[in-house]
Amino acid sequence: MQNVRYALALSTLLTATAATAQIQPVPPAQPAPPPAAPAVPPTPAAPTESVPYGAGMKVNISPDGSKYVRFITWHQVWSRWTKNNTGTLRAPGKPQDSQVDFALRRSRFIVLSQLNPRFLVYTHLGINNQTAVSGGTAPTTDGKKPQLFVHEAVVEYKVNQYLNLGAGMHYQNGLSRMTRSSTINYLTLDAPLTNWPTIETIDQFARGIGVYGKGRIGKLDYALSVNESFLTNQTGAFSTPLGLGTTATTGTAPDQVTTSTGNNTAQYNPQGTNHIYQGYFSYEFLEQEGNLLPFNVGTYLGARRVFNIGAGFFYNKDGMVSRPTGSVVSVPGTAFTPAQTAAIGTEKHDIALFSADVFFDTPLNKETGTAFTLYGVYYNYNMGPNHVRFIGAANPGYGADARRGNAVPQSGTGNVGYVQAGYLLPKNLLGPKVRVQPYASHLLAGYEGLKTSTGEQKNVNIFDAGANFYVDGHNAKFTLNYRHRPDFTNVNDVQYRPEITLQTQVSL
Repeated sequence: MQNVRYALALSTLLTATAATAQIQPVPPAQPAPPPAAPAVPPTPAAPTESVPYGAGMKVNISPDGSKYVRFITWHQVWSRWTKNNTGTLRAPGKPQDSQVDFALRRSRFIVLSQLNPRFLVYTHLGINNQTAVSGGTAPTTDGKKPQLFVHEAVVEYKVNQYLNLGAGMHYQNGLSRMTRSSTINYLTLDAPLTNWPTIETIDQFARGIGVYGKGRIGKLDYALSVNESFLTNQTGAFSTPLGLGTTATTGTAPDQVTTSTGNNTAQYNPQGTNHIYQGYFSYEFLEQEGNLLPFNVGTYLGARRVFNIGAGFFYNKDGMVSRPTGSVVSVPGTAFTPAQTAAIGTEKHDIALFSADVFFDTPLNKETGTAFTLYGVYYNYNMGPNHVRFIGAANPGYGADARRGNAVPQSGTGNVGYVQAGYLLPKNLLGPKVRVQPYASHLLAGYEGLKTSTGEQKNVNIFDAGANFYVDGHNAKFTLNYRHRPDFTNVNDVQYRPEITLQTQVSL
């Protein structure tokens, strides 16, 4: 019907044009018209204000907008001063006590499309953590030319109003809200990293290849997935049973004996091939959040009133391996042969992770624009005996082991509590354009692998405090953050190091 109307309108226009083009009789002479009044310059239009970003760069390919292609891109650039952990190098043979550095924390691009209300396809590409010494072809010593890789490549089908099924490289993680978090709209500078306990070991940058089901039943939002377990790519020490202990040679030739003793510390299993099962459930008491994509919002800046309680899990059978201290094997000579190494017995352990969390975000005063955000989560991690892993975000240094630079204990067997809170200050505090949101967070973790020489478990405390300065919401903002982090180079004498970061973020 719409095409018929267009045809009728066009026909009428052409008829009218043809009629005016016909030859008319010359009219009788008329008196000359009076001179025209001097032209008045038009009043310039008032400058328009920028339109809110909304759904992003969206190209409608149907008149009603039901079929579309949408583009999302963002960069997060860090300018930072760091007091490094003991033993950090900035270049081979060059110790670095502290430094000012610049890093590309994230650079991402997403394309998503719906050509039918039942079908969704989206692709997510990007790089992460490029510094002058990391992120490149030799990650611990070279930051040049980081690899652009697929974060997500997903196809999804809507079965009914309660269930969507998807497949591909996806981010429909279980465990916690922050394990599924968007990196664009954090309340704090960044995630604590503990929320991704297996990142880059048996997954691809917190993503998995597999299938998932997601949806909403009333106020209950859920996501469940089954993924392949990526090969751990363990090399060197942890790739064989010898790396799960200590090896020493005693005696003199030709009577030398080499002995390997297990250390009862679990590492990721190089032969782990079992599937990963995970899920997350959230009950939304107040307003319900969007769930088209698996990116949970960190703070709504007073735009919504949300109160959710959630719980999740992550399970991978035989994902870890260890050798007990009672595993003592001796062979003649100075080294184990490959056959002797393969004969050393090991113990396998499941990766079993659980969490419970709460998220509250609400406007406080509509007139002044104030708002409050709170998030808290508890994790219980079982990853085999005494397992601890160290990671530093966009690590500015390296050294003899993973504890260098700005690395902290990121995950391990034990318990973790994390809380963050922020307050959006009244409008016009720094003028009509900029909004300010101070925040603070605290992580407290107890990993059984962090023990002093007397057997006392040493807790991990990480404090962050700072403020977001919003120029155009989360689409253009600056974040200034101070971190008080522990240096576990010597577990018997843990020192705390400061770190100050200014992040510039623009997302479109």
